[in-house]
Amino acid sequence: MSNPLVSVIIPTYKRVNYLKLTLDSIINQNFQDFEIIVIDDGSPSDENLILCNNYKKVYYIKIENSGGPAKPRNIGIKEAKGKYIAFVDDDDLWLPSKLEKQIAILEQNLDFGLVHSCCEIIDEKGVAKNEIIGRPGTPDVKHGNVSLRMMGNWTIMSSTPLVRKEVIEKVGFFNEKMLPAGEDVEYWTRTSFCTKFYYIDKPLVQYRVHNNNISNQKTKYLQLPLYLKSVLENQLELKIIDKKQFQLLLNNLCKMQIRTFKNGFFKTLKNLFLIDSKWIIKPNNIKMMIFLFIKK
Repeated sequence: MSNPLVSVIIPTYKRVNYLKLTLDSIINQNFQDFEIIVIDDGSPSDENLILCNNYKKVYYIKIENSGGPAKPRNIGIKEAKGKYIAFVDDDDLWLPSKLEKQIAILEQNLDFGLVHSCCEIIDEKGVAKNEIIGRPGTPDVKHGNVSLRMMGNWTIMSSTPLVRKEVIEKVGFFNEKMLPAGEDVEYWTRTSFCTKFYYIDKPLVQYRVHNNNISNQKTKYLQLPLYLKSVLENQLELKIIDKKQFQLLLNNLCKMQIRTFKNGFFKTLKNLFLIDSKWIIKPNNIKMMIFLFIKK
């Protein structure tokens, strides 16, 4: 397809059975003007290639193993031809109306550069667990100009957003220097400073929970607040935020780091001083640390 409206990017590694289900959920969308770019991160067999050859809309690329989804996503971005770009994890499923609803929103709301939603949780066998993930207390939390509400508090569910390509070009690429955990949080946080988010408070994606989810590897997230601090410092340098907003978000990162202490107490302490040397004199931070310590 030479000029698709949407480019769908799927990084994958050794999950051919899940990948087939993911591809089928995209192929069965109500909206059909899309291309699918599958980037295989060095799977040891040709199973993914054989699978992808069965789909006319799938463009398959295989690279040497990079150890995470950042590089495959970046390659997908470089190859994408669509006006809009969507990302999908290779174990998640799209509900049939996802693209149709999201395209209508972006076409009618030109001041929004991204539309996203919450997810329905399914287990490794695809059975719905009657749970929703990614839903805020009130929808406005994740809607509009979210940059001062997002950092350190929440992120986008990575299989849900549809993004204007012009926004992607402004934000740049996923950070390939990070561990394969949290690179999506860092990316969507950067995106929040570039455009408004449109939040749909209905699940458009089924998020699969299983033992191999990267999100289960908690220790890998210990460094994430430091990467987010770099994002924050860049926004201050570019004068996108002022010093007061910088301090507000910096304290959010301290709280985010404090919440990781069960996964590495001494590493958390070290990182807290790297984020803000004055974190310890702020009463709410100490109270939070004590509460979590007692709870432990």
